[in-house]
Amino acid sequence: MAPKSRRARLKSLESANSILDKINVQLLGELLKEPRLAMAELARRLKMSAPAVTDRVQRLEDAGVIAGYRLAIDPRALGFPVTAFVRIRPEPRQLQKVAELAVETPEVVECHRITGDDCFLLKVHVGAVEQLETILDRFLAYGQTTTSIVQSSPVPTRALPLPTPTTSI
Repeated sequence: MAPKSRRARLKSLESANSILDKINVQLLGELLKEPRLAMAELARRLKMSAPAVTDRVQRLEDAGVIAGYRLAIDPRALGFPVTAFVRIRPEPRQLQKVAELAVETPEVVECHRITGDDCFLLKVHVGAVEQLETILDRFLAYGQTTTSIVQSSPVPTRALPLPTPTTSI
């Protein structure tokens, strides 16, 4: 799927609310449990034909409800046992440079523009604290950083709760 503009995504999400009927919510539930589920199996579980289910999945993708399919990899298995959240307060006129540096830094796996005193929240995976220090030094050229190293994650990344379905289409 090609990335959409912000305006196109908002329009898609508005139309998405109108297609979240009982069947589509059930379909999303099945895909949340098993994203690689074959359309034939998904159709069997929903007691529908494979073409009908494929059409529904396509409409959910087009509307932006299904934004993509991802592979979850444990960063520790790849040699990145240290996870940190970094808040950044850019110096005047450095906002764009901080965003560009975040995009250019492969250890930054998430970057969010946030409200409050800080402007950015980054999630970073590194092999050691010394590597984190090197990354922070690059950002310090453009603003102040505040870093929190993750000790544990009692609630790992999980799927969103599904909404109550609207009436059928």
